[in-house]
Amino acid sequence: MRIDCSKYCLARRSDPEAMTEAQSILTAVLCSLTLLSTAPAQAGGMPDPSLGQHYSPLALINPDNVGQLVPAWIHQSGDLASNPEAMSNSAGQSTPLLLPEAAGESLVYCTPFNRVIALDPGTGAVRWEFDPQINRDNSRPFRCRGVSYWATPDNHQDKTCRQRIFTLTADRRLIALDALDGKPCPGFGRNGEVALAEHGRYKPDEVASSSPPAVANGVVVVGSSIIDFALAKAPRGIVAAFDAISGEPRWQFDPLEGIANTGGANVWAPIAIDAARDLVFLPTSAPSPDYYGVLRPGSNGNANAVVALQLSTGKHVWSFQHSHHDLWDFDTPAQPILFDWPGTNGTIPALVQLTKQGLVFVLDRRNGKPLLGIEERPVPSSTIPGETTSPTQPFPLKPPPLMPVSLRPEDAWGLTFWDRQKCHDKIAALNNQGLFTPPSEQATLMFPGSLGGANWGGGAYLPAKQLLMVNVNAVPFTGQLIRNVEASGTRDHPTAGQTMHVRMQGTPYTVAIGALMSPLGIPCSSPPWGRLVAVDLARGEIAWSVALGSVHEMGPVSAPFRINWGTPNLGGGLATASGILFIGATMDRLFRAFDAGDGRELWSYQLPVDATATPMTYVYRGRQYVLVNAGGHVMFNRAAGDYLYAFALPE
Repeated sequence: MRIDCSKYCLARRSDPEAMTEAQSILTAVLCSLTLLSTAPAQAGGMPDPSLGQHYSPLALINPDNVGQLVPAWIHQSGDLASNPEAMSNSAGQSTPLLLPEAAGESLVYCTPFNRVIALDPGTGAVRWEFDPQINRDNSRPFRCRGVSYWATPDNHQDKTCRQRIFTLTADRRLIALDALDGKPCPGFGRNGEVALAEHGRYKPDEVASSSPPAVANGVVVVGSSIIDFALAKAPRGIVAAFDAISGEPRWQFDPLEGIANTGGANVWAPIAIDAARDLVFLPTSAPSPDYYGVLRPGSNGNANAVVALQLSTGKHVWSFQHSHHDLWDFDTPAQPILFDWPGTNGTIPALVQLTKQGLVFVLDRRNGKPLLGIEERPVPSSTIPGETTSPTQPFPLKPPPLMPVSLRPEDAWGLTFWDRQKCHDKIAALNNQGLFTPPSEQATLMFPGSLGGANWGGGAYLPAKQLLMVNVNAVPFTGQLIRNVEASGTRDHPTAGQTMHVRMQGTPYTVAIGALMSPLGIPCSSPPWGRLVAVDLARGEIAWSVALGSVHEMGPVSAPFRINWGTPNLGGGLATASGILFIGATMDRLFRAFDAGDGRELWSYQLPVDATATPMTYVYRGRQYVLVNAGGHVMFNRAAGDYLYAFALPE
């Protein structure tokens, strides 16, 4: 007897109960029944993917057999062969969705150029594809982190396009596709698409899209990716909501409403939704310009915050700001994680917000009140004329930071006494007063830098252990405000080994940002420079921390063996009920499996290029697959690719 429960088994699960280890199809069936009874669901019983947990209740692959994983199939989108030059300015970051049976039971993902492709889950064969023909006049990296799925209610009068895929394009269009064949839904907007307010008004260099739309209860919510650094008054980061059937506007929210001479505060990270409570949670970014706040005094409203709105109306419910009057590009980088917190009088609907600062805030998602305590601590003042910094910044009482957030001259690291001394001298010369030291006309330590800490990959939550696993960057940067220097740049971050100079138009300054490196090209802080950290949320403590990534390919010459000092990392992890954490993210082309109990590496596989995307897992025809997008990343001068790799146990 063959039982297929794939329609219930996507990567980002919301089941608050843990499964015990099992190795049979019955496990998958029980997992499905558990999901149907406990998880918030969309049409057809499919669990809501908007909770941000990066968790799967599947357990057919477990610590005892994970070492036997082999590639089951490999898919290439064709982007690399058709346009290799454009691929050199892209990042493959999409996490596929597995659709329910009623929607065709396909794996659906997007390429960096917003092509949407549906695949056979068992073979990787293409079933359909849709190309929106985006405007490619863009010097910022192309990326698409995923698409969203929603089914119209059974009783709705519109019987066309019942199963829908929503995708956001880099040139700011919201498109609804029929999940069965990939054709635009004729009743949505105009011929299946809605031109957002920025479409045609701005180039993708200025306003684009990266994360998928969020959809629930018949409402589609979209954020935006807005140019960093370059403009004192950047485009506004307005969040917009639309009717999921007609495409008609529902509401708009401006995080900087009432604040002049600034822009941004956009939502570029994934959005979370609590459909049962009619709440949507927005991770807002920094106001413009990122490193100079004279023109935008005060705490800057709902920038650098997690903001809860009523999903149906857009009404503001509560907000928590983790960085007041941001001067460090401390965007809210990751999707809020929604989970059940065990309280003394029953469970509390909770939210975890990760930050670039390496901090973890645990809040009651109904009202934003802290569950582990938060205090405002004094921080340094700015020396820039006219700049009024916030006198305090919020810090959680628990857990501690996920990584070091200070670097003193005596902490300098090097391979030899010579380069260690050079790093010592560099650190000693910096404006360096700890976390939240404002940038100045003197070179200033930024540790962590704007890459994080945590970034858009977020965390993976294992409900059985109340364990949150997060990959973080731990490379020190420096920043300096330089008067009256002409420069231009549109990159998100400095590329490997280079200092980025960007003229902040409308201010007296150009900003110079770069990694703090020794003369040998090695970070001046001690490794690991990339880390995988597990947080025991019940105790508010760090459970374990291990190096994530080998630097053997990051030097001018590759070493023939691993050097596990950790690498910069982008993308997230996936936790499974069997106690495994799957993650790519690193700059060494390796896809890894870790033991969630202690951080031991259990398995790895070398891919053709880096996998800077969050993996997913599913069961199809009785076989569990683990899937990851290997597309490389332009930021670290790494090779580009267009691969999806599906792994499974040998048949």
